[in-house]
Amino acid sequence: MGIYEELGVKPIINLWGTATRLGGALMDPEVAEAMVAASKESVKMDELQAAASRIISEITGAEAGYVTCGAASGLTLGTAACIAGLDVTRMERLPDTTGMPNEVLMARDQRNGWDHAIRAAGARIVDIGINESFTGGLRPVEAWEFEAAINEHTAAIALVPYTWDPKKEKFMAQVIAVAQRHNIPVLMDAAAAIPPLENLRRFIDMGADLVAYSGGKAIRGPQNTGILCGRRNLVASAALQHLDMAGFSHMWFPPSSLIPKDALLGQPRQGIGRSQKVSKEALVGLLVRLRGLSKEKTVDEANQMQVLLERIANAIAGIPHVTTEISHPASEQSGALPTLKVKLNAAGLGRDAFEVSLKLRNGEPRLWVNEKSLPSDVLLITAINLNQQLADTVGNRLREVLSGDD
Repeated sequence: MGIYEELGVKPIINLWGTATRLGGALMDPEVAEAMVAASKESVKMDELQAAASRIISEITGAEAGYVTCGAASGLTLGTAACIAGLDVTRMERLPDTTGMPNEVLMARDQRNGWDHAIRAAGARIVDIGINESFTGGLRPVEAWEFEAAINEHTAAIALVPYTWDPKKEKFMAQVIAVAQRHNIPVLMDAAAAIPPLENLRRFIDMGADLVAYSGGKAIRGPQNTGILCGRRNLVASAALQHLDMAGFSHMWFPPSSLIPKDALLGQPRQGIGRSQKVSKEALVGLLVRLRGLSKEKTVDEANQMQVLLERIANAIAGIPHVTTEISHPASEQSGALPTLKVKLNAAGLGRDAFEVSLKLRNGEPRLWVNEKSLPSDVLLITAINLNQQLADTVGNRLREVLSGDD
């Protein structure tokens, strides 16, 4: 019996991939081993975060970096940094931003549920762009619209990076140029922008001031970790609003590589990010994974995943009213995670994708596919959490359900 069964919880086979609701991606053994090793000793968290900053800086090309409690925490801390800077009196007031620049500009077509993390710092999101019936909905936002919206209340511009469309990437560069002309920081939500691995440097190279990544998605570090990297003073502000600041000011000597103590009026107290602590074990686990990442390793892992998906596709080949397709094959993109699309003819099959998905969830073993394409009668399957034995188990179970033998 495993640990989850001991707790009365039945494990699942996660075919969705890196979804937080399913615990994220499974970690490599070396990451888990590093976390166990880290649990056996104590350490000053600011010194450990300073070490993390050096490693993240080397990997991303940013001036500094910080380990956060997931990408959403990075967005909250990043927004708080843009609002407060190194002003400790502002830090103590957040999320009350009365009298401070607190507006974050965001393209209307990029608004999403995760921007709640930005608003949690006390920011007010200003939608850029308009609805336009002539185009059938939202008209693509243009960079000049951001420039027209900048005023004395503007604290930052938030972007969700595009990486698949050259025209939209040009738009990002134009918005960043606008922000630089007005000395307004750009905060990017790149939670799921990996792979490709090159994106760990891409947005900093474009000129973004802060970039937030998930550590528990395709990076495959601990699920409750993230990366915030960018300008040194903004990362320092995020650190000051996250670390435990209890204690006597005359006994406070933070690492100067992370926190510029001489630039502060005094020692801040507990900041808005205090509820988002990162354990030393999780922090070490993420750093071990980051240091072990390479383009060659991520491409090799993607190739292995593709082989597993091919095994699943072969297991269900020939079932009437079911076709398969592997998208984003590893040979086409640098380390991109391949996905198996199982397309259903619901009328011929006698059940739609929602019914099939529920059957998979409630059977034995419990299989959880990506919900995104269920309305189109497509089951999306990734192999980031699979090995050959699990892939064969998945193929057999899918065949049972799709053939009506369940």
